[in-house]
Amino acid sequence: MTAVREPVRLPRAAPANGSPTRLRRIKLWRRYEGLLYIFPVFGGILAFQAIPIVVSMYLSLADWNGIQPPEFVGLGNFRTMFTDDPLYWQTLRNTVLFTLGAIPATTVLAFLLALLCNRNVPGIAIFRAAYFAPYITNIVAIGYIWYWIYKPDQGVLNGMLSVFGIQGPDWLSNPNLALISVIIVSVWQGAGYPMVIFLAGLQGIPNDLYEAASIDGASQSRKLFSITIPLMTPSIFFVLITQFITSFQVFGVIYIMTQGGPGHSTSVYIYYLYQVAFSFGQFGYAAAMAWVLFVILGLITLIQWRLQRRWVFYG
Repeated sequence: MTAVREPVRLPRAAPANGSPTRLRRIKLWRRYEGLLYIFPVFGGILAFQAIPIVVSMYLSLADWNGIQPPEFVGLGNFRTMFTDDPLYWQTLRNTVLFTLGAIPATTVLAFLLALLCNRNVPGIAIFRAAYFAPYITNIVAIGYIWYWIYKPDQGVLNGMLSVFGIQGPDWLSNPNLALISVIIVSVWQGAGYPMVIFLAGLQGIPNDLYEAASIDGASQSRKLFSITIPLMTPSIFFVLITQFITSFQVFGVIYIMTQGGPGHSTSVYIYYLYQVAFSFGQFGYAAAMAWVLFVILGLITLIQWRLQRRWVFYG
Protein backbone atom coordinates (compact mmCIF):
# COMPACT_ATOMS: atom_id res chain seq x y z
CA MET A 1 0.00 0.00 0.00
CA THR A 2 1.44 3.29 -1.14
CA ALA A 3 1.54 6.07 1.43
CA VAL A 4 0.34 9.50 0.34
CA ARG A 5 2.53 12.29 1.56
CA GLU A 6 1.16 15.78 1.97
CA PRO A 7 3.19 18.57 0.34
CA VAL A 8 5.44 20.37 2.69
CA ARG A 9 4.36 23.96 3.17
CA LEU A 10 7.24 26.31 3.64
CA PRO A 11 6.77 29.35 5.84
CA ARG A 12 5.98 32.53 3.90
CA ALA A 13 8.96 34.80 3.63
CA ALA A 14 8.68 38.21 5.15
CA PRO A 15 8.33 41.04 2.63
CA ALA A 16 11.61 42.56 1.67
CA ASN A 17 10.33 46.10 1.96
CA GLY A 18 8.52 45.78 5.27
CA SER A 19 5.30 44.51 6.76
CA PRO A 20 2.09 43.78 4.78
CA THR A 21 0.51 46.86 6.34
CA ARG A 22 3.29 49.04 5.00
CA LEU A 23 2.91 47.50 1.54
CA ARG A 24 -0.81 48.22 1.55
CA ARG A 25 -0.11 51.81 2.47
CA ILE A 26 2.36 52.12 -0.39
CA LYS A 27 -0.17 50.69 -2.85
CA LEU A 28 -2.85 53.07 -1.61
CA TRP A 29 -0.45 55.99 -1.90
CA ARG A 30 0.50 55.05 -5.46
CA ARG A 31 -3.16 54.68 -6.36
CA TYR A 32 -4.34 58.01 -4.97
CA GLU A 33 -1.25 60.20 -5.06
CA GLY A 34 -2.44 61.71 -8.34
CA LEU A 35 -5.33 63.32 -6.47
CA LEU A 36 -2.83 65.29 -4.43
CA TYR A 37 -1.28 66.71 -7.59
CA ILE A 38 -4.56 67.77 -9.15
CA PHE A 39 -5.95 69.24 -5.93
CA PRO A 40 -4.48 72.76 -6.51
CA VAL A 41 -6.02 72.88 -10.00
CA PHE A 42 -9.30 71.45 -8.76
CA GLY A 43 -9.31 73.89 -5.87
CA GLY A 44 -8.76 76.79 -8.27
CA ILE A 45 -11.58 75.63 -10.53
CA LEU A 46 -13.87 75.23 -7.53
CA ALA A 47 -13.02 78.62 -6.03
CA PHE A 48 -12.87 80.74 -9.18
CA GLN A 49 -15.30 78.99 -11.55
CA ALA A 50 -17.72 76.52 -9.97
CA ILE A 51 -18.69 78.58 -6.93
CA PRO A 52 -19.03 81.88 -8.88
CA ILE A 53 -21.23 80.09 -11.43
CA VAL A 54 -23.57 78.86 -8.70
CA VAL A 55 -23.62 82.28 -7.01
CA SER A 56 -24.27 83.99 -10.34
CA MET A 57 -27.15 81.63 -11.03
CA TYR A 58 -28.72 82.53 -7.70
CA LEU A 59 -28.12 86.27 -8.14
CA SER A 60 -29.83 86.18 -11.54
CA LEU A 61 -33.01 85.34 -9.64
CA ALA A 62 -32.50 88.01 -7.00
CA ASP A 63 -32.35 91.78 -6.56
CA TRP A 64 -29.01 92.72 -5.02
CA ASN A 65 -27.17 96.03 -4.86
CA GLY A 66 -23.94 94.59 -3.47
CA ILE A 67 -24.56 95.83 0.09
CA GLN A 68 -27.91 94.66 1.40
CA PRO A 69 -28.90 90.98 1.47
CA PRO A 70 -30.19 89.65 -1.87
CA GLU A 71 -33.97 89.63 -2.30
CA PHE A 72 -35.36 86.75 -4.33
CA VAL A 73 -37.45 87.99 -7.27
CA GLY A 74 -37.71 84.84 -9.38
CA LEU A 75 -37.73 85.60 -13.09
CA GLY A 76 -38.26 89.31 -12.51
CA ASN A 77 -34.82 90.26 -13.85
CA PHE A 78 -35.42 88.36 -17.06
CA ARG A 79 -38.91 89.84 -17.41
CA THR A 80 -37.49 93.35 -17.04
CA MET A 81 -34.75 92.57 -19.51
CA PHE A 82 -37.04 91.36 -22.27
CA THR A 83 -40.00 93.72 -21.79
CA ASP A 84 -39.04 96.90 -19.90
CA ASP A 85 -35.47 97.72 -20.92
CA PRO A 86 -35.15 99.18 -24.43
CA LEU A 87 -31.46 99.91 -23.85
CA TYR A 88 -30.85 96.18 -23.47
CA TRP A 89 -32.18 95.53 -26.97
CA GLN A 90 -30.16 98.41 -28.37
CA THR A 91 -26.95 97.02 -26.89
CA LEU A 92 -27.80 93.56 -28.19
CA ARG A 93 -28.40 95.04 -31.64
CA ASN A 94 -25.09 96.91 -31.49
CA THR A 95 -23.33 93.70 -30.47
CA VAL A 96 -24.83 91.80 -33.40
CA LEU A 97 -23.82 94.57 -35.81
CA PHE A 98 -20.33 94.62 -34.34
CA THR A 99 -20.06 90.85 -34.71
CA LEU A 100 -21.34 90.82 -38.29
CA GLY A 101 -18.85 93.52 -39.21
CA ALA A 102 -15.81 92.32 -37.30
CA ILE A 103 -15.85 88.57 -37.93
CA PRO A 104 -15.80 88.54 -41.77
CA ALA A 105 -13.22 91.33 -41.91
CA THR A 106 -10.99 89.74 -39.28
CA THR A 107 -11.19 86.29 -40.87
CA VAL A 108 -10.43 87.51 -44.39
CA LEU A 109 -7.59 89.77 -43.23
CA ALA A 110 -6.06 87.01 -41.11
CA PHE A 111 -6.27 84.54 -43.99
CA LEU A 112 -4.59 86.96 -46.41
CA LEU A 113 -1.84 87.70 -43.88
CA ALA A 114 -1.30 83.97 -43.38
CA LEU A 115 -0.93 83.49 -47.14
CA LEU A 116 1.64 86.28 -47.23
CA CYS A 117 3.55 84.89 -44.25
CA ASN A 118 3.57 81.33 -45.59
CA ARG A 119 6.65 82.00 -47.69
CA ASN A 120 10.26 80.97 -47.25
CA VAL A 121 11.87 84.35 -47.80
CA PRO A 122 14.55 86.11 -45.73
CA GLY A 123 13.13 88.09 -42.83
CA ILE A 124 9.67 86.51 -42.93
CA ALA A 125 9.79 86.00 -39.15
CA ILE A 126 9.93 89.77 -38.70
CA PHE A 127 6.73 90.23 -40.68
CA ARG A 128 5.00 87.43 -38.77
CA ALA A 129 5.93 89.06 -35.48
CA ALA A 130 4.82 92.48 -36.71
CA TYR A 131 1.40 91.20 -37.79
CA PHE A 132 0.95 89.31 -34.52
CA ALA A 133 2.15 92.15 -32.27
CA PRO A 134 -1.18 94.07 -32.07
CA TYR A 135 -2.90 90.99 -30.68
CA ILE A 136 -0.59 90.84 -27.64
CA THR A 137 -0.42 94.60 -27.15
CA ASN A 138 -2.29 96.03 -24.19
CA ILE A 139 -5.79 97.04 -25.24
CA VAL A 140 -5.52 100.28 -23.25
CA ALA A 141 -2.50 101.36 -25.29
CA ILE A 142 -4.25 100.38 -28.52
CA GLY A 143 -7.37 102.29 -27.54
CA TYR A 144 -5.51 105.50 -26.79
CA ILE A 145 -3.38 105.26 -29.94
CA TRP A 146 -6.43 104.88 -32.16
CA TYR A 147 -8.29 107.54 -30.21
CA TRP A 148 -5.47 109.90 -31.14
CA ILE A 149 -5.58 108.72 -34.76
CA TYR A 150 -9.33 109.42 -34.92
CA LYS A 151 -9.16 112.88 -33.34
CA PRO A 152 -11.00 115.33 -35.62
CA ASP A 153 -8.56 118.26 -35.43
CA GLN A 154 -5.14 116.78 -34.70
CA GLY A 155 -5.67 113.16 -35.68
CA VAL A 156 -3.45 111.37 -38.15
CA LEU A 157 -6.34 110.06 -40.24
CA ASN A 158 -7.97 113.43 -40.87
CA GLY A 159 -4.53 114.91 -41.43
CA MET A 160 -3.91 112.44 -44.24
CA LEU A 161 -7.33 113.18 -45.72
CA SER A 162 -6.66 116.92 -45.66
CA VAL A 163 -3.67 116.37 -47.96
CA PHE A 164 -6.15 115.35 -50.65
CA GLY A 165 -8.51 118.22 -49.86
CA ILE A 166 -10.96 116.07 -47.90
CA GLN A 167 -12.31 117.32 -44.60
CA GLY A 168 -12.46 114.33 -42.31
CA PRO A 169 -15.42 113.79 -39.97
CA ASP A 170 -15.44 113.42 -36.22
CA TRP A 171 -15.14 109.65 -36.31
CA LEU A 172 -15.95 108.80 -32.70
CA SER A 173 -18.61 111.49 -32.13
CA ASN A 174 -20.71 110.65 -35.18
CA PRO A 175 -23.35 107.99 -34.33
CA ASN A 176 -23.19 106.69 -37.89
CA LEU A 177 -19.40 106.27 -37.89
CA ALA A 178 -18.48 105.46 -34.29
CA LEU A 179 -19.32 101.75 -34.42
CA ILE A 180 -17.58 101.32 -37.78
CA SER A 181 -14.51 103.08 -36.40
CA VAL A 182 -14.40 100.75 -33.42
CA ILE A 183 -14.83 97.71 -35.67
CA ILE A 184 -11.78 98.80 -37.69
CA VAL A 185 -9.71 98.96 -34.52
CA SER A 186 -10.96 95.55 -33.40
CA VAL A 187 -10.13 93.97 -36.76
CA TRP A 188 -6.64 95.48 -36.75
CA GLN A 189 -6.00 94.33 -33.20
CA GLY A 190 -7.56 90.88 -33.43
CA ALA A 191 -6.24 89.54 -36.74
CA GLY A 192 -2.99 88.25 -35.27
CA TYR A 193 -4.35 85.19 -33.47
CA PRO A 194 -6.40 83.75 -36.37
CA MET A 195 -3.43 84.49 -38.64
CA VAL A 196 -1.32 82.11 -36.55
CA ILE A 197 -4.06 79.46 -36.72
CA PHE A 198 -4.31 79.82 -40.50
CA LEU A 199 -0.54 79.78 -40.88
CA ALA A 200 -0.33 76.50 -38.99
CA GLY A 201 -3.05 75.06 -41.23
CA LEU A 202 -1.30 76.22 -44.41
CA GLN A 203 1.96 74.64 -43.34
CA GLY A 204 0.15 71.35 -42.77
CA ILE A 205 -1.01 71.06 -46.40
CA PRO A 206 1.22 68.60 -48.32
CA ASN A 207 3.22 70.18 -51.15
CA ASP A 208 2.51 67.10 -53.28
CA LEU A 209 -1.01 68.38 -53.89
CA TYR A 210 0.25 71.68 -55.28
CA GLU A 211 2.87 69.92 -57.41
CA ALA A 212 0.24 67.60 -58.88
CA ALA A 213 -2.02 70.57 -59.59
CA SER A 214 0.85 72.40 -61.31
CA ILE A 215 1.47 69.39 -63.53
CA ASP A 216 -2.21 69.46 -64.50
CA GLY A 217 -1.86 73.14 -65.41
CA ALA A 218 -3.86 74.60 -62.52
CA SER A 219 -3.51 78.34 -61.95
CA GLN A 220 -2.78 79.92 -58.57
CA SER A 221 -6.41 80.90 -58.08
CA ARG A 222 -7.48 77.37 -58.94
CA LYS A 223 -5.07 75.96 -56.36
CA LEU A 224 -6.41 78.41 -53.80
CA PHE A 225 -10.08 77.52 -54.25
CA SER A 226 -9.65 73.80 -54.99
CA ILE A 227 -6.85 72.85 -52.59
CA THR A 228 -6.03 75.51 -50.02
CA ILE A 229 -9.47 76.66 -48.90
CA PRO A 230 -11.06 73.16 -48.72
CA LEU A 231 -8.16 71.85 -46.62
CA MET A 232 -8.28 74.96 -44.45
CA THR A 233 -11.95 74.60 -43.53
CA PRO A 234 -11.20 73.00 -40.11
CA SER A 235 -9.04 75.99 -39.21
CA ILE A 236 -11.66 78.40 -40.56
CA PHE A 237 -14.34 76.66 -38.50
CA PHE A 238 -12.27 76.97 -35.32
CA VAL A 239 -11.56 80.63 -36.00
CA LEU A 240 -15.24 81.40 -36.61
CA ILE A 241 -16.27 79.85 -33.29
CA THR A 242 -13.62 81.72 -31.31
CA GLN A 243 -14.34 84.96 -33.16
CA PHE A 244 -18.06 84.77 -32.40
CA ILE A 245 -17.35 84.30 -28.71
CA THR A 246 -14.76 87.09 -28.68
CA SER A 247 -16.91 89.56 -30.62
CA PHE A 248 -19.93 89.09 -28.36
CA GLN A 249 -17.70 89.81 -25.35
CA VAL A 250 -15.92 92.89 -26.70
CA PHE A 251 -15.35 95.43 -23.96
CA GLY A 252 -11.90 97.02 -23.75
CA VAL A 253 -11.87 98.97 -26.99
CA ILE A 254 -15.38 100.31 -26.29
CA TYR A 255 -14.52 101.32 -22.75
CA ILE A 256 -11.34 103.16 -23.76
CA MET A 257 -12.47 104.86 -26.98
CA THR A 258 -16.18 105.67 -26.75
CA GLN A 259 -17.64 104.43 -23.43
CA GLY A 260 -20.75 103.44 -25.32
CA GLY A 261 -21.35 106.82 -26.96
CA PRO A 262 -22.40 108.82 -28.71
CA GLY A 263 -26.02 108.22 -27.77
CA HIS A 264 -25.39 104.55 -26.92
CA SER A 265 -24.47 103.92 -30.56
CA THR A 266 -21.44 101.84 -29.52
CA SER A 267 -22.80 100.43 -26.27
CA VAL A 268 -22.35 96.67 -26.60
CA TYR A 269 -23.53 93.80 -24.43
CA ILE A 270 -20.61 93.43 -22.03
CA TYR A 271 -20.16 97.17 -21.63
CA TYR A 272 -23.82 97.58 -20.70
CA LEU A 273 -23.54 94.62 -18.32
CA TYR A 274 -20.57 96.36 -16.71
CA GLN A 275 -22.58 99.56 -16.35
CA VAL A 276 -25.55 97.74 -14.86
CA ALA A 277 -23.39 96.03 -12.26
CA PHE A 278 -20.80 98.64 -11.26
CA SER A 279 -22.45 101.94 -12.19
CA PHE A 280 -26.10 101.21 -11.39
CA GLY A 281 -25.47 98.65 -8.62
CA GLN A 282 -27.91 96.09 -10.06
CA PHE A 283 -25.81 92.96 -9.66
CA GLY A 284 -28.77 90.60 -9.93
CA TYR A 285 -29.84 92.11 -13.24
CA ALA A 286 -26.25 91.94 -14.49
CA ALA A 287 -26.07 88.26 -13.53
CA ALA A 288 -29.26 87.61 -15.49
CA MET A 289 -27.72 89.37 -18.50
CA ALA A 290 -24.64 87.17 -18.18
CA TRP A 291 -26.73 84.00 -18.25
CA VAL A 292 -28.66 85.18 -21.30
CA LEU A 293 -25.35 85.83 -23.05
CA PHE A 294 -24.21 82.33 -22.08
CA VAL A 295 -27.32 80.85 -23.70
CA ILE A 296 -26.87 82.98 -26.84
CA LEU A 297 -23.26 81.91 -27.28
CA GLY A 298 -24.17 78.29 -26.59
CA LEU A 299 -26.87 78.33 -29.27
CA ILE A 300 -24.57 79.99 -31.80
CA THR A 301 -21.85 77.43 -31.12
CA LEU A 302 -24.35 74.57 -31.41
CA ILE A 303 -25.66 75.89 -34.73
CA GLN A 304 -22.13 76.27 -36.06
CA TRP A 305 -21.28 72.75 -34.93
CA ARG A 306 -24.30 71.33 -36.73
CA LEU A 307 -23.64 73.28 -39.92
CA GLN A 308 -19.94 72.40 -40.04
CA ARG A 309 -20.81 68.91 -41.31
CA ARG A 310 -21.91 70.48 -44.59
CA TRP A 311 -18.80 72.49 -45.39
CA VAL A 312 -15.86 71.45 -43.18
CA PHE A 313 -13.57 68.93 -44.86
CA TYR A 314 -11.55 66.72 -42.52
CA GLY A 315 -9.21 65.22 -45.09
